[in-house]
Amino acid sequence: MRWRAVTSLSRGLGLGRGQRVLSHACAPDPGVVGAGGGLLSRWALLFVSSGRLLLMPRRKPVAGRAGAALPAPAAARQAVLSRFFKPAGHLKSSSPAGAPGDSSCDSGAPPEQQEQQQSESGVNGSKKRMLEYDEPVNKRAKKAQGNKGEENDAGMIRSCEPKKCLRPRMILKSLEKLKEFCCDSELPYSRSSTELPQRRLAVLPKCTDFEDISLNAKHIVPSEDSSSQKGGSLFDFTHFSLSTKSHESLQSTSEPKPTNRRTKSIYTPLELQYLEMKEQHKDAILCIECGYKYRFFGEDAEIAARELNIYCHLDHNFMTASIPTHRLFVHVRRLVAKGHKVGVVKQTETAALKAIGENKSSLFTRKLTALYTKSTLIGEDVNPLIKLDDPVNVEEITSDTSNNYLLCICENKENMKDKQKGNITIGIVGVQPTTGEVVFDSFQDSVSRSELETRISKLQPVELLLPSEMSDHTERFIRSITSVRNLKKLSSELEFMTINGTALKNLEILQNQTDSKFRGSLLWVLDHTKTPFGRRKLKKWVTQPLLKSREINARLDAVSEIILSESSVFGHIQNHLCKLPDIERGLCSIYHKKCSTQEFFLIVKALCHLKREIQALIPAITSQIKSDLLKQFLLEIPEHLNPVEHYFNILNEQAAKIGDKTELFKDLTDFPSISKRKEEIQVVTTKINLHLQEIRRILKSPSAHFKTVLGQEFLIEVKNSLVSSIPSDWVKIGSTKAVSRFHSPFIVENYRHLNQLREQLVLDCNTEWLNFLDHFSEHYHSLCKAVHHLATVDCIFSLAKVAKQGDYCRPILQEERKIVIKNGRHPVIDVLLGEQDQYVPNSTYLSGDSERVMIITGPNMGGKSSYIKQVALITIMAQIGSYVPAEQATIGIVDGIFTRMGAADNIYKGQSTFMEELTDTAEIIRKATSQSLVILDELGRGTSTHDGIAIAYATLEHFIRDVESLTLFVTHYPPVCELEKTYPQWVGNYHMGFLVNEDESTQKPGQEDEEIPDFVTFLYQITRGVASRSYGLNVAKLADVPEEILKKAAYKSKELERLVNVKRKRLKSFAKLWNATDVTEVQEWTNTVETE
Repeated sequence: MRWRAVTSLSRGLGLGRGQRVLSHACAPDPGVVGAGGGLLSRWALLFVSSGRLLLMPRRKPVAGRAGAALPAPAAARQAVLSRFFKPAGHLKSSSPAGAPGDSSCDSGAPPEQQEQQQSESGVNGSKKRMLEYDEPVNKRAKKAQGNKGEENDAGMIRSCEPKKCLRPRMILKSLEKLKEFCCDSELPYSRSSTELPQRRLAVLPKCTDFEDISLNAKHIVPSEDSSSQKGGSLFDFTHFSLSTKSHESLQSTSEPKPTNRRTKSIYTPLELQYLEMKEQHKDAILCIECGYKYRFFGEDAEIAARELNIYCHLDHNFMTASIPTHRLFVHVRRLVAKGHKVGVVKQTETAALKAIGENKSSLFTRKLTALYTKSTLIGEDVNPLIKLDDPVNVEEITSDTSNNYLLCICENKENMKDKQKGNITIGIVGVQPTTGEVVFDSFQDSVSRSELETRISKLQPVELLLPSEMSDHTERFIRSITSVRNLKKLSSELEFMTINGTALKNLEILQNQTDSKFRGSLLWVLDHTKTPFGRRKLKKWVTQPLLKSREINARLDAVSEIILSESSVFGHIQNHLCKLPDIERGLCSIYHKKCSTQEFFLIVKALCHLKREIQALIPAITSQIKSDLLKQFLLEIPEHLNPVEHYFNILNEQAAKIGDKTELFKDLTDFPSISKRKEEIQVVTTKINLHLQEIRRILKSPSAHFKTVLGQEFLIEVKNSLVSSIPSDWVKIGSTKAVSRFHSPFIVENYRHLNQLREQLVLDCNTEWLNFLDHFSEHYHSLCKAVHHLATVDCIFSLAKVAKQGDYCRPILQEERKIVIKNGRHPVIDVLLGEQDQYVPNSTYLSGDSERVMIITGPNMGGKSSYIKQVALITIMAQIGSYVPAEQATIGIVDGIFTRMGAADNIYKGQSTFMEELTDTAEIIRKATSQSLVILDELGRGTSTHDGIAIAYATLEHFIRDVESLTLFVTHYPPVCELEKTYPQWVGNYHMGFLVNEDESTQKPGQEDEEIPDFVTFLYQITRGVASRSYGLNVAKLADVPEEILKKAAYKSKELERLVNVKRKRLKSFAKLWNATDVTEVQEWTNTVETE
């Protein structure tokens, strides 16, 4: 038995030593006892007083005797008990009509008979109660039976003696049922058929002790009716009284509430609101605004806790986690970076306006205001510009300066013949919400989907929007890539060089092939930009080289002037570029009305300073800069930025930095609604301040004044010793040990009205703010042109810095088909090697009128692939408008660069290595023109020697005879080199220079007959002629293949070589005999054979 709570109650009743209240007794009703902890039995309380057992029946008064006076002893005891058992609320209890327990309460039977009836009812176990919260009720007078009021205590004890055997059994039964109800323990009792668990509106949590009931009461989910009750635990003894409403009454009046199937408890209104929104956005993690924090629920909370490393705990029916409102942008970006879709749910009403609205007693209304993915990170919730002073990892937040495209792909199967071949018409639309750029295209594609791969490689989208049904080839391709005025057509052949996706990857233009990182790519070498929008512009330049020599030379002129000019203008402009935020994204955020006041002010301030800076440099720009491109763009920038000055002057800097829209505008002439609302606020404030005179008169304190504490304004502070002089209708707001603070009725009414006006002012300011952004957006396109000019200037500065870093030269661009490079170097390898290891330069001469095909042979690892990549990259750099790493370079305009390099299968497409090789080759054959540069590296190596030679020979002959493109062909097949004899004017044989040293010193005595691999020294120099061997064993030696295997391989290589030479000699001899015309020639042939 538990006595701790009972002891404190006994002391509260004023009982002496040895006098205790027995809280475990006489409780046949488990429903009521379970809720009240055993003290609120409607049966009796037992006292041990001076060794005597007192039985106090609590019965309902007999009808017609409501006004009867209580006997003295009963009245005294009732007066004491009423101090502790004031019925602030009640529990609805239901039982079948006519149950013994109910009849005993209303009858006038003596206590012994009532106790017997209750005991029998408890033994039979036929009564069950349901719990339901309800509104507080008025206190009821407790009346005792008059005819038993004079009975002495001894008589009461004697009347209890016949029931001595029933009482312990009844008490034990009651306690066991109480434990079953409260603790959900597994006792062998069956629930009564009258109990309806699904209608229960509260379920007690599991506990191991009766004393834990009040401690765990905070876990109980209140119904809407009880949600307004204030103070204390739900199971405080002073908050309950009994009710004897019938079960039928409960069924007819109570409405079923949504419940949690697992815990059988009802959902709170906020949880129901979350479930409704989650049903509409099942694939998103919802951040729900709740006051000063955003909360996650259920699985969303568990995901957020795991990804954000925050605490997650159980609250009512759901796991929950929370983040502060001012850190929302950090956590949203982190979740999106992990691949999640995040929805932000905000409150759409304020407390003060809700208090005077029709729905003042309902839940705050909330709605989804934003849905963020990797391509839609735009707005004040996620923009790092609004939190510049926040201690956040800047690299983590601002690392997404690349093009975050959302790409939509659709396809159209035209006819059955094309469908069977896999050919298809594909349409794409790419949108970059952060900058407002839109690209579109429609094109024919083959079964390999190379055209689609090219466009995806250029855009590098972060999200794909796909139709519900796609062709098998497209679906396999999408799987393969996903594992690993701004309207402009993406694949305009008339404007940009064609660089397909395979070429972007093989030439390592955007990322290296080793670890797919930025370092080691061509863009890495060229990128020295100072602004995010300049970096995005340079990436477009690299993937879209120009085709018009006039535009290319305009860029080269600008780069040359920056390199050669000594003017200080360029230094001033470059220094100012370093201070600019991402204006392009900021303008797009403003245009879509997703920006904060901080971001708007930052962007407008940056544009104003930029305008003033360049405006001051206009005289120097006009007189000192000769480049038409630079002069035009720099002079146009201030003109496009003219409207910004007006908007910057309107703003209040301090209010903008803290996000206070009520004080954001300096001049309210253009904002009449704000001006009117502020006048109303001023009127109310003046009235409250005038009321201070009356307060001083009431308090008789001329020095009394208003105070503000913890956001509560207009507080009247009075010393606690003078509180008695305060009028009774004043409202006490708070107090300390020394003072108390009050609001007079006048202040209460006007302060409420003032808060309503203030919140209405916030709404008016938000409306005017959106209108203000609308007006600013009218200049969006003009401002975007200024940003475009700035990005171009930034790119020119970047290319100029590249030209200064080494022995670079300005290329000469021509319209004729020609690539002439003197001592050219690979731009990436040249930078990676640095000054320690010098790159060996090589020259190139290709011309459409003479030698336009180079067949390159040589030993493995001799530098063949680096050489052909060098030619392609120098060509791209020249058509971008950049200086190139060479002594001299003359580049004819190339309309496209096509490459077939490397060896890799494609499991997603279901293609082998050789199939991939031939698929790329087929695409090149279809797309290449006479103006193209074609690079084929070791074509035909994925199959047998004879088939490989045949494919390589036929393909190269097609490019020589039919396509007539500039071609670099790398091969290890000597028969392919014979095409030089067939087409001597167009074809030249070359190899990478090397030296062969036969290492005889390593041969031991007695091993002279053993073959040892040749030792090859690479010269990395392009040389005329054909390399007869590839010296693959030398690579095996460098790779540390075991020496025994190398010796065996060398022996086998020599043996096969001798065999081939014999066959070739015999074939040559047979051909000589076949061509003999007389007996003399036959005789000479016979003598030669005999001699051999």
